Amino acid sequence: MTRDKTRRVNVFLAGIIQGSKIEPSIHAQDWRGPIRQALARHAPRADVYCHYSEHPESITYELPKIREVFAEGNRRAAACDVLVAYVPSASMGTAVEMHEAARHGAVVLSITPLKANWVIRAYSDRIFETVEQFEAFLAAGELDALLRAKKRM
Repeated sequence: MTRDKTRRVNVFLAGIIQGSKIEPSIHAQDWRGPIRQALARHAPRADVYCHYSEHPESITYELPKIREVFAEGNRRAAACDVLVAYVPSASMGTAVEMHEAARHGAVVLSITPLKANWVIRAYSDRIFETVEQFEAFLAAGELDALLRAKKRM
C-alpha cells in the first residue's frame, strides 16, 4: 500500500448506525464485514479501526458517556490516514467524522448513492455507489496515489 513496506496506514471505518431513526434502534451493520474484507485483500498494511465494533451497545449509553464516545470517535477520525464512509442514507455522525478526517488531510472514500449530497461531495476524495466499486478501486492500487497526493505516505 505504501512505498515503505513497513508503514501502517490507519483506516477509520465510518458509517450509518442510527441515522434518522426516531426510536432507539440501529440500522443493520452487516456492511462492515465486506468493507473490512476488501481492505484485508487489497490493502494489507491497513490498520482498520471501527468505532462501532468498540461500542456495539452504544445505543444504550446515557450522557455523559454518549459525549465521551462521540468525542473519542471524532478524535480518531481526525487522526486517520483514510476514512471509509458507508452512507446509504443521511448520517449526522458520519458527516462529522468525514469533516474531521478531511479537515486533517485524510483521504475520504465514500460508499453511497447520495452523490448529490453536499457533505458527501465536499469531503469525499472518491465516491463509490457500491462496495464492489470500492473494492475494484483498491484492487487497482489507486489508493496509493491518493495517499501520496495528500502526503499521507
